[in-house]
Amino acid sequence: MPAAIALLALSAGLVSCSAGTKSAAPGGECPVSPVDVVVSVDQWGDIVSELGGDCARVTTVVAGSVADPHDYEPTPADAVAFRDARLVVVNGGHYDDWAGRLAAGSAPTAPVVTAVRPDAANPHAWYDPAAVVALADAVTAELSKLAPEAAGYFKDRRTEFGDALKPYHAAIAAIRSATPQRSYAATESVFDDMAAAVGLQDRTPPGYRAAAGNKAEPSPGDLSSFLKLLSDKGIDVLIYNTQTEGALPQQIRAAAVAAGVPVVEVTETVAPGAKTFEAWQMDQLTALAKALGV
Repeated sequence: MPAAIALLALSAGLVSCSAGTKSAAPGGECPVSPVDVVVSVDQWGDIVSELGGDCARVTTVVAGSVADPHDYEPTPADAVAFRDARLVVVNGGHYDDWAGRLAAGSAPTAPVVTAVRPDAANPHAWYDPAAVVALADAVTAELSKLAPEAAGYFKDRRTEFGDALKPYHAAIAAIRSATPQRSYAATESVFDDMAAAVGLQDRTPPGYRAAAGNKAEPSPGDLSSFLKLLSDKGIDVLIYNTQTEGALPQQIRAAAVAAGVPVVEVTETVAPGAKTFEAWQMDQLTALAKALGV
C-alpha cells in the first residue's frame, strides 16, 4: 500500500475505533431524551448515528444489500417508525421515493433532510464528498433545533465526525494531486461523484452508461466498445460494483483482468464488516490509490 495513503488509512482506523468505543461525545451524557430519527438507507444511517450519539434513537429502514432501495416496499413497521419520527433523513434523487411518500403521509410535521443536492445529476450522493459534509451540517442543525438543550452535545458530535473525516478528505486530495489526466470506466455510475472528486476522467462508453443507468441491457455494439476499451488499455482503472447482479458486469471485470487493467471493487451500500461510513470509504480510496500507483 502506498505509504501516504497507508498512514491516512491507519489514522481513519484509529479515529473510528476511538469514536466507536465512546458512549457519548465530549461533555458527558446526553442531557435530554433521545430524538427519534428515521433514515431511509444505511449509507446515511451510519452518519446520522455518529452525529446523534446518545441523543438520537436512529432507525434505518434499508440496511445492507437485502433490498434494492429503488424498489423497496415499506412494511407496517416502517410506517410506525416514520409516524414516531421527529426527524427524517432520505437520500432523494428518486433513489428512495418511497421514503419521501412515507414521510409525507406518516410524519407530516417532521423536518426532512435530503442528501442529494438540487443540482446533482447522480443519486448516489454518499460518494459526493460535498454532499456528505452538507448532510452532516443539516442533520446537526435539525437535531439542535429539535433538542436545543443538547445543542452543545450535537456540536461536539459534529466536530468529532469532522475529525473522523479528515483522513478521507486528505486521501481524496492526495489521489487528485498525484493522478492528473488519469481515466476510468465503470460497470455502474455509483462511484462517479467520487471519481470526479479525485480527478479521474470518465471514459465509460456512453451507450453502455445510458443502458446501465436505465437498468437495461447494452447493445452488442456498446458492449463491444467497452471490451475494446479494456483490451486497448484505454483506461487506468475499472470501477466495479460488486453488488451488481448479472453476468455482464462479471464479463467486463474478467476482460479488465485479462487486459491487465486494475480493478477497484466498490459497493453501493455499506460494506459488510465496515465499522463506520468513513472506514468503508477509506478502504475503497486506499484500493483506488493502490490501483493508480499513488
